[in-house]
Amino acid sequence: MRKFFTLAASALLVLSQSSFAASNTYKPEYKLSTVLSNAFPWGKAGERWVELVRERTQGRINIKMYPGASLVGGDQTKEFSAIRQGVIDLAIGSSINWSPQVKQLNLFSLPFFISDNKALDTLLTGEVGTQLFGVLEKNGVVPLAWGENGFRELSNAKLDIKSPEDLKGLKIRIVGSPIFIDYFTALGANPTQMSWADTQAALATNAVDGQENPLSIFSAAKLHSLGQKHLTLWDYMVDPLIFVVNKDVWLSWSPQDQEAVRAAARQAAAENRIAARKGITPEDNELLKAIHANGVTITSLTSEQRKAFRDVARPVVEKWSQQIGNDLVKKAEAIMTGKKP
Repeated sequence: MRKFFTLAASALLVLSQSSFAASNTYKPEYKLSTVLSNAFPWGKAGERWVELVRERTQGRINIKMYPGASLVGGDQTKEFSAIRQGVIDLAIGSSINWSPQVKQLNLFSLPFFISDNKALDTLLTGEVGTQLFGVLEKNGVVPLAWGENGFRELSNAKLDIKSPEDLKGLKIRIVGSPIFIDYFTALGANPTQMSWADTQAALATNAVDGQENPLSIFSAAKLHSLGQKHLTLWDYMVDPLIFVVNKDVWLSWSPQDQEAVRAAARQAAAENRIAARKGITPEDNELLKAIHANGVTITSLTSEQRKAFRDVARPVVEKWSQQIGNDLVKKAEAIMTGKKP
């Protein structure tokens, strides 16, 4: 008898899913936007999400990934607006790229504010991560999981950078976020806003001297072959990734399929965080060894050298804390230090 009721319940679930799909027509294919391709952990996370969603929804939801921010003509800073407008159905987006539209996401871009992976994980899995998801929901998207692009390091074609003075006059490619302009200007560099699609050509032709990105990107893009022979490990800011769905698309799915997509996002995000950190930890530094083997000089800042960069950052942090919201910044700082705000 129990087996009969189990089979009957399963049949009713399938019937309800079919009825929901019939009354709320699912698209034959949904568009997923990423900035990077499957040559990078970011793009691999997109492929993994697509695969898991197809499996968990038994093929009811089919997704195609569009890397290179191709759905917005390569301009990654327009991605968030395109999701809200329905041009994009799903995205794994960068907190940096979306921060011009969602100012609170600049929390992760405050120079030398988040020190390491432990501090980052404490923020994302706690009250701050939940609060930021609430902000994103108010902005018209449904956030499902936090992934990771990684802490950003500095490379250039001219010299080993050990102090702020070493950056004087260097033309550094940055993403289109104003906080980057403020900090690199304060350092005396010449920040040059440029999409990732244009960056490699600019490095190859010496149109810019350097760039800043996570090590996984430096390695996969073979930036050593583009003259980037000087690499400084300074971990000055971090770039979480956010798995989201357009709100209207989300509401068009059955509750069961919504939970399947959410579970798939969480699994893909967990795998992505592992991939983003692979080879660059004290316990596992194989990626760093491979970069060094390609003729790159790697400079690890001492605590005193790092302090010099942090001192330059203070006015930038103060300015942007006001735009992000001082309460949020103080809450994040208290959580990371274990002290009450």
